Amino acid sequence: MSAIILDVLPIFILILIGWVIVRSGLMASNVGDALSEFVFKIAVPLLLFRTIAEADFHGASPFRLWIVYFSGVAITWTAGHIAATRLFGRDERIGVLAGVSSAFANNVFIGLPLVQRTIGDEGLVALSILLAVHLPVMMVAGTVLMEHAERKIAGKSDRSIVFVLRQIAINLIRNPLVIGLAAGMAMHLSGLTMTATLATVVNQIAGIAGPAALISLGMALERYGVSGNFGIASVTSGLKLLLLPGCVWAASHLLGLSPAWTAAIVLTSSVPTGVNAWLIANRFGVGHSLAASTITVTTALGAITVSLWAYFLGA
Repeated sequence: MSAIILDVLPIFILILIGWVIVRSGLMASNVGDALSEFVFKIAVPLLLFRTIAEADFHGASPFRLWIVYFSGVAITWTAGHIAATRLFGRDERIGVLAGVSSAFANNVFIGLPLVQRTIGDEGLVALSILLAVHLPVMMVAGTVLMEHAERKIAGKSDRSIVFVLRQIAINLIRNPLVIGLAAGMAMHLSGLTMTATLATVVNQIAGIAGPAALISLGMALERYGVSGNFGIASVTSGLKLLLLPGCVWAASHLLGLSPAWTAAIVLTSSVPTGVNAWLIANRFGVGHSLAASTITVTTALGAITVSLWAYFLGA
């Protein structure tokens, strides 16, 4: 257990360092925004590009991995929605946001460095396969369900699903993560390799993706905090840290995923809620405090729960 803590704890110490940098006034929070932009648009896409370009898939199909992960997401999202609407009596929009907050793991900023550190390259391959569809699926589901809830409350008919999907598709085509994954797959399928000089540059930038992502996340946490809805946030946090990884672990065993792939997707499903929950709340102008509180609570407790999951998995 002590060895696992030594693997997991640095992840959250880097987040804490970012938070202290802003909290102490050493740097302004907009510096963290710039660092986050670098991570999201350059460093992580290059990490994903390198991982997929050099991956050995051993003939494994991605579909079982996707089914395993998203079955856990579906169960957890539904539980969060029901808790908000039935247990706490909130409207459908808060129900959708509770589902998003319960099931949207921070796979890029925390999951990638965590899996890289604890599982290694084989785990990164599994996570890269997941990331190829994770953002599109989660953003499509969150946007469509939130728009449906808003129009239901307002008594309006839903917009055409084709129109909504077209808007999301345009945004995803421009997404740096999607571009990095697609470029890596193109190189992998073509059989081409990078020159020594290019490989050195890519490896150096990809190598700082994890630490930079964690510090930038810590710097962003200063703006969130626990800002109300603590009752619902406690439930969504519990669902995120316990139910989602538990469901993913059970599905992994039912469908027979390899131990490395199981450990990778269970660990990444156990990480704190991603900032995308807050972005969806901001996009629709509802549930900011619930999203912010869930992000903060899950991040504060994540070092403990992630360590426990790593111990359980023998990672």
